[in-house]
Amino acid sequence: MRTEQRYDVVVVGGGAAGLSGAVALARSRRSVLVVDAGEPRNAPAAGVHNYLGREGTPPGELLALGRAELAGYGGEVRRGRVGQVRRADGGHPFAVALDDGAVVHARRLLVATGLVDELPDVPGVAQRWGRDVLHCPFCHGWEVRDQPIGVLATGPTAVHQALLFRQLSPDVVLFRHTGPEPDPDQAEQLAALGIEVVAGEVAALEVDGDRLTGVRLVSGAVVPRAAVVVAPRFTARGELLPGLGLEVTEQVMAGHVVGSAVAADPMGATAVPGVWVAGNVADISAQVVVSAAAGMRAGAAIHGDLVAEDARAAVAARREAAA
Repeated sequence: MRTEQRYDVVVVGGGAAGLSGAVALARSRRSVLVVDAGEPRNAPAAGVHNYLGREGTPPGELLALGRAELAGYGGEVRRGRVGQVRRADGGHPFAVALDDGAVVHARRLLVATGLVDELPDVPGVAQRWGRDVLHCPFCHGWEVRDQPIGVLATGPTAVHQALLFRQLSPDVVLFRHTGPEPDPDQAEQLAALGIEVVAGEVAALEVDGDRLTGVRLVSGAVVPRAAVVVAPRFTARGELLPGLGLEVTEQVMAGHVVGSAVAADPMGATAVPGVWVAGNVADISAQVVVSAAAGMRAGAAIHGDLVAEDARAAVAARREAAA
C-alpha cells in the first residue's frame, strides 16, 4: 500500500454530518479529507425536508453544494471506502487505508458513516422505499397528506406511527401483520380517531406502473392505499468500529430494539481518544438538519482538541529551546 498525505482530520462519510464537520474544520484552517463511499441513506428521496432554507432540495444536490463549500475552504473529498484504520506512531496516530491501496494519516478521526435501514421483508417495500413507502411523518408526511395511508405493524411502535400519520390524513389503516395486538388503551385511541385495524399478515404491496395502489393480505384481499408506513431497524454502519475499539449499543423504544448506534458525548467524542462520531451512526432519529448540526459541533470540538494539543507542543518546544 502506498502512503500519501497527512491530514489534521480524516472524515469517514460524506453525508450531511461528515461534510458539515469538514467545513467547520476547514474554515478553521485545518487540513481535512472526507472519504465518501457515495451511498447516502436518503438517496431514494425526492427532497430534503425540515432543513431551513433548503426545503425540498434533492439530497444529491445538497451534498454537491456541501462538497463545493468544502473545496472553497481547501478541504478535500475522495470517493472510495475506508477498508481499515490502524494506530500509527508519531503525531498522526491514525493510519487510514483506502480501498484503492492508498494510506493517509490523520491526527483525529470523525466517523459519519450513517446507518442502514433494514426494511420489513415484504415484497414491494424495498422497491418503493423513500417514495411511497415511508417511516417518518416529519420527513415525508406532508407529501402524503390527505391520502389513504397504511401502517405496517412489525413491532410495538406501530400504533404510535398510526397516531402520528392520522394528523396528516383522515384515512389511516393499521395492518396488524406481525405486530402485537393493540392494548385496550391503544385500541380505544385508534377507534376514537377512526383508524381501522386490519388483522392478518400482509403478503405484498400492490403497484400499478410506478405507483403504489394497495396492500395485499395473505387472504388475497387488497386494501387500497397510496402510501405505506413501515418501521425499519436502524443499524449503524459499523464495519470500521471494532477496529477502532468502538462498540454499538442497542437502541430501545417501547421495550423493543429498534436499532443500534455508537455512544458519544454531546459533542460527538467517543470513548476512544481521538475519535468522534456524528449523524445517524450516533443518533438514529436525526434528520438531515440535525445530522448537519451534529457534524458541525463535532468539527468544532475536534478543532478545540487540536488547538489544545498544538499549544502543549508549542510550550514544550519553547521550554526545550530555553533549557
